[in-house]
Amino acid sequence: MTERSERSETATATAAETAAATAAREMAGLRRKYARRHAAARAGVYTAAVLAALVCALPFLWSVVSAFKMNQDLYDPESNPFYFNEPATPDHVTFLFSDTPFLTFVVNSLIVGAAVVAITLLLALPAAYSLARLDRPWGTPMGIAIFMVYLVPPSLLFLSLTRVVVALHLEDTLWSMIVVYPTITVPVSVWLLIGFLKAVPKDVEEQAMVDGYSRLGAFLRTVLPLVFPGIVAVVVFSFTLTSSEFVYALAFVSASPEMVVSTGVPTQLVRGDVFFWQSLQASTVITAVPIAFLFNLFLDRFVTGFTMGAVKT
Repeated sequence: MTERSERSETATATAAETAAATAAREMAGLRRKYARRHAAARAGVYTAAVLAALVCALPFLWSVVSAFKMNQDLYDPESNPFYFNEPATPDHVTFLFSDTPFLTFVVNSLIVGAAVVAITLLLALPAAYSLARLDRPWGTPMGIAIFMVYLVPPSLLFLSLTRVVVALHLEDTLWSMIVVYPTITVPVSVWLLIGFLKAVPKDVEEQAMVDGYSRLGAFLRTVLPLVFPGIVAVVVFSFTLTSSEFVYALAFVSASPEMVVSTGVPTQLVRGDVFFWQSLQASTVITAVPIAFLFNLFLDRFVTGFTMGAVKT
């Protein structure tokens, strides 16, 4: 009985060890399988992201290459547009800076953009705060009405706004654009900031007011830092919108020294039926790179501002 018992226990232990080893091998196989699936999924995601980035970057790459191409290479239909089939030349970039007032256009755009951003924030922040905090039945309809103003096409308004500019004696000056551009930046900025301000609890301001701050002081010290992502969204949106606007800039300013990039570059680099394509591409790259850099620098806050406004509004 003792030998049988010992053999039975030994067989049982051996079977248990075998089962444990088999289970361990199966678990190891499953881990390797899931690890391979995970690696393949990540590789697929990264591959798709790289391909999407390359597709999005192709126009920019084409502009960079075209800016340094010689005329024979650019106009040859047999040449590859992404390669230098002829030696590269900086002459067209030099022409942009030496034979056109391109730097003047850039400075004008910066002045107009900075002024419009400041005016937009000065008007949009109080308006959005009032509509978000004051409980009035007309608050929501007024916010929608303000946003609807942004949807009116500029082509329907530039004639009447031209009369306003002429009445103020601002024609052919940067002030004409500084006065008019807030009419298209303020409405959507108010709409964005309303949604973001609604995400800030009223208790934050009330506690600050209990501590002795006025409503303005509570807004500046407690609410304003919390809505900073929304402010960044408004700044980026307003600046890019004013930098790319064409209709108003063309209607209000005809003097070259007062033009901005959106109108000055085409005016100087499209002369009759002659297009200075390489210089046009160079101007596109030079103006786009700083804006893209600043946009990506504040991308997280910019996205946060838009998404919070979309959810809470």
